[in-house]
Amino acid sequence: MIDVCELLQIDYPIIQGGMGNISNAQLTAAVSEAGGLGTIGCGTMPPDEVEKIILETKQRTNKNFAVNIAISVSPYTKELIDLVIQHNVPVVSLSAGNPAPLIPVLHDHGIKVIALVASVKHAQKAEAAGADILVAEGFEAAGINSSLELTTFALIPQIVKHVNVPVLAAGGIGDGKGLAAALMLGASGVQMGTRLIATKEAPFHEVYKNNLVQAGDTETTIFGRSVGRVRRILKTPYAKQLTEQEQAGMTLEQYAEWTSEEKHVKGAMEGDMENGFINSGQIAGLIEDVPTVKELLERMVEEADEQLNRSAQELREVRSRAGK
Repeated sequence: MIDVCELLQIDYPIIQGGMGNISNAQLTAAVSEAGGLGTIGCGTMPPDEVEKIILETKQRTNKNFAVNIAISVSPYTKELIDLVIQHNVPVVSLSAGNPAPLIPVLHDHGIKVIALVASVKHAQKAEAAGADILVAEGFEAAGINSSLELTTFALIPQIVKHVNVPVLAAGGIGDGKGLAAALMLGASGVQMGTRLIATKEAPFHEVYKNNLVQAGDTETTIFGRSVGRVRRILKTPYAKQLTEQEQAGMTLEQYAEWTSEEKHVKGAMEGDMENGFINSGQIAGLIEDVPTVKELLERMVEEADEQLNRSAQELREVRSRAGK
């Protein structure tokens, strides 16, 4: 934990996941101000839009934040790399593609690099390429997922075993118990997305937040397996349409059209559940309130501390009874 906090210059080993075209300065800055690492997700936004968010984030906080570039998703990867260098962004996370050619360029400008991975093989390659930190994301996570479909609980300890750089756990984490579990699996911290949607500072539509608060444990669904594009979304009228369309057969081009960032914005920002989708991880069933980001992070750290101490004490008692 301490290595991650020192490397990223943050108080808590908690970072925000990239949120594509619904990313904004308000939530990014709030996460950084609360002691975590806020993240601007570039999605498919053109560089001038990303630049506006970077500048506004700098106005809202003087603490570190990151920019996430989804390499194969964005049509502006090269321009975005130039942009983060131009604005001295301290941390960049790279996902959805091979980070190897980009890491040396970022390192040459003193930028720390986080690489998102979904398997041991990916993790080893990212480490060999020079990534400073890895985010290992399990299949429980919201939005675009690896078609390998490895779960967080199985993925984290295997990756930690095979690399030497710090690993953050992502997917299925939304409270202090999740943070404690990640640490016990060998992670040095966590990345969260869905849980941060339901916070006071997050400028998303109230329908989105209310859907998360009201969601049960089976309220997410997977779309896109048939075309090799796995995406986890919340069950809504539009999600039902998507499921029916996929069952009837669809092309990769149709998938791209139906899950475009325009459809994402329509659901998340406009609250239109009939014509737009909302991403959600499986932790939606754990969300019961809409706190400030500061309240959420502090509560998580306190709960994790209590849970780890309680479990350690109980384990000592169990071993004592067993005569160990």
